[in-house]
Amino acid sequence: MGWLQMSKQELRRVEVLTEVLAGRRTTESAAGVLGVSLRQAQRLAARYRAGGGGAMIHRSRGRPASNRLGPGVQEYVLGLVRQNFRDFGPTLAAEALLERHGVTISRETLRKWMVAEGLWLSRKQRRSFHQPRLRRESYGELIQIDGSDHRWFEDRGEPCTLLVFIDDATSKLMQLRFVPSESTDSYFQALQGYLEAHGCPVAFYSDKHTVFRVNKPDASGGSGMTQFGRALAELNIEILCANSSQAKGRVERVNRTLQDRLVKELRLAGICDMAAGNVFLPAFLEHFNERFAVPAQKPENLHRSLHVKASQLTDILCHREQRHVGQQLTLAYDRKQIILERSELSEKLAGQYVEIFDFSNRPLEVRWKGYSLPYRVFSKDQRVSHTAVVENKRLGHALAVVKAQQDVKHQPKIKTNSEKLGYQKRGRQLYGPDYKAKIVAPPAVEMTV
Repeated sequence: MGWLQMSKQELRRVEVLTEVLAGRRTTESAAGVLGVSLRQAQRLAARYRAGGGGAMIHRSRGRPASNRLGPGVQEYVLGLVRQNFRDFGPTLAAEALLERHGVTISRETLRKWMVAEGLWLSRKQRRSFHQPRLRRESYGELIQIDGSDHRWFEDRGEPCTLLVFIDDATSKLMQLRFVPSESTDSYFQALQGYLEAHGCPVAFYSDKHTVFRVNKPDASGGSGMTQFGRALAELNIEILCANSSQAKGRVERVNRTLQDRLVKELRLAGICDMAAGNVFLPAFLEHFNERFAVPAQKPENLHRSLHVKASQLTDILCHREQRHVGQQLTLAYDRKQIILERSELSEKLAGQYVEIFDFSNRPLEVRWKGYSLPYRVFSKDQRVSHTAVVENKRLGHALAVVKAQQDVKHQPKIKTNSEKLGYQKRGRQLYGPDYKAKIVAPPAVEMTV
């Protein structure tokens, strides 16, 4: 029975020491095999010679620990935890027991007691499992979208973001585009390329980024819909937000694949900026889909034709907001004061609302019932505003903009009082014995009859 209670280490010692007693191995060799000193090997050999294999069992096995806690301590500590610290973790509960009740207990001992009593779940027990979701059945039914911030050009260029559109039914990459950061304008540009190439899908599937979702539905201002959501609503496309990253795992996994494959392809092609990268992406996308795309369960294509003119699509894929016109025909937008040029039409707009069309590639327009109103801008402050709220995904791009603004900004020159009054310095006049004053002839006067 004692042999069954021996550990692997103790059985190994019996095997080696048997060879020592039989003369097939020296004590020095046994010490090297067992990983002990020569003196310890000699002691083990003497013990084995006197008591046999049972002498190799550790002598403290089966005996109570010398530093064990007294009887009733476990019940007392667990009672305090149940009463006062039920939702505490073992570490915090051990600190609270010492501070409030003067009970000194190690956190690992307390962890074992709490796990045994069901007061604490181990990390393995708390692990959540996500139910795998089956693919959609039709091509164009659900398009997952996401942005991947990465050093796509390694040390050859600045880090940027890759916008990825992937079909859920076929794992086909639908659109790739390098942009500075995840913003509404960048998604508008990628969406325009998608619509012109494939048409309108049934729905897009995204995360809870503020480009897609208003995270404060009870906000006093706004229409409860983001600019991107408003554009999709006008195009009759639904936008759905995933509750977790695992829910849109298809685009998350392809992001990791692209961070490996695409980075190496860009390196081999010698590409080091976003402009050249966007020219390279269509060929890479086609080659990638030939290898990794799978057929859909159903043959139909649920993309709808885009029945919108190019000018109308440009008006849809831009920032549009309403602004109130003051009595002086002024309105505020994006830290700028906009003054409408006076005309027969604009003088009737005091107290009414006009719509701002803010385009990414041309000046903004002020419209009222489809009419474009001429205006002038009083303030052209385009800097990142002080204490602006910047999301984590756009922080790198925002800092780059700030750095560029600081590099070109110069300290204003302080004018002296003479310069303010318009004083101009004249040359020094010399007066001497040979000085002759210049006689200026009076201007000729033309006589008229």
